[in-house]
Amino acid sequence: MLFRLNWVRSTIGFCGLLLLSGLLAACGEEATGGYSGEVRIDGSSTVFPISQAVAEEFFLENRGMRFTVGASGTGGGFEKFCRGDIQISNASRHINDTEIALCAENGIEFTELTVAADGLSVIVHPDNDWADCLTVEQLHQLWMPDSTVERWSDLDPSWPDKEINLFGPGTDSGTFDYFTETINGDTGASRADYSASEDDNVLIQGVEGDEYALAYLGYAYYSENAERLKVLAIDGGNGCVLPSPETVRDGEYVPLSRPVFIYVNNADLAADDAADLATPGPSSTLAAFVTYYLTEGVGVIPFVGYIPYDETVYEEQLRKVAEVTGDR
Repeated sequence: MLFRLNWVRSTIGFCGLLLLSGLLAACGEEATGGYSGEVRIDGSSTVFPISQAVAEEFFLENRGMRFTVGASGTGGGFEKFCRGDIQISNASRHINDTEIALCAENGIEFTELTVAADGLSVIVHPDNDWADCLTVEQLHQLWMPDSTVERWSDLDPSWPDKEINLFGPGTDSGTFDYFTETINGDTGASRADYSASEDDNVLIQGVEGDEYALAYLGYAYYSENAERLKVLAIDGGNGCVLPSPETVRDGEYVPLSRPVFIYVNNADLAADDAADLATPGPSSTLAAFVTYYLTEGVGVIPFVGYIPYDETVYEEQLRKVAEVTGDR
C-alpha cells in the first residue's frame, strides 16, 4: 500500500499530472476499465490527507476518474457542500445547525460517515526544555477569550519570562471549533491575538522558527514533522498523556481525541451513473468511491498519520451507505 501511494505521487510529478485538481485522468493514456467520472471533495485540512490518499489509490484501479480534493476548512467545505458545489465534505467536527439549515434550503440531503480518529496535538519548539505537559486548565487560561497570559511564566513561575507566540487554526477550521468547545466550553470562544491559518504547514513553520512559540493542530501533521517539533503531554485529570495512535484510539488521551468524518451528498450517492460497468458493483460512481474509502481505503489511514477504528465501525458506516443506495 505504501509503495503504491509513493508510486502514484512520483508518477504525478513525473508526468505533470494534476490528478487532484481534476484536469487530467492519466499521463497521455486512455482511461481503461473501472469507474469513470469526477468526484469533488473539499473541507477540513485535517481530513484532507486521508481523502487525498484514498483518491490516489482508487485512481490506480479506475483510470477514468478525476478528483478535485481541496482544503478550505471544515466550515468552508460545508458552505460549498450545502450549495451543491461538491459531493463530499471533509469534516473534523459534526455539521452544525446553521449548516444543516443551509443544506435543507438548497435541497441537499446527506449522510455523515466516520472515517478515522485524530488527536489534537499541542506543539512547541524542540529547544523548549521547560514545558513537557500542560493541564486542561492551563490550556484554558492560555486560550480563553480576553486571556491575560502573555508569557510562559504566567502559566508557571518556574518557566521563562518570555512571551508566548501563539499559532492556531483559523475560524473556518473544525479543529478550531473542537478545541475551543473542549477547552473553553463554547465553540468559537478563543483569544484573538494569535497567528491564524487554515494551512497546518504554516502553523508548523511558525513554531519551528520560534523557540517560545506554541500551536495546536491535528496529530497527523505533528507526526509527519516529529523530528522538527516537540509535542506536549496533556493532563485531562488523570495525569499527563502524550498523543499516540494507542492513546487516541483507546480514549486515554483526553479530552483532545476526536473522530473525523466525510459528509456525502445522498442524491449523488444513489445516482445510477455507472450501470454500464462490465463487472458488478455499486451503480453510482460516488457510491463506489465511498465504499472503497470505507473498505480497502482504510489501509491508507495509518500511513497518513491517523488512527483507524476497528472493522465494526466501518461496517456500520457501510450500512448507512446501503440505506441510501438500496444495496444490501
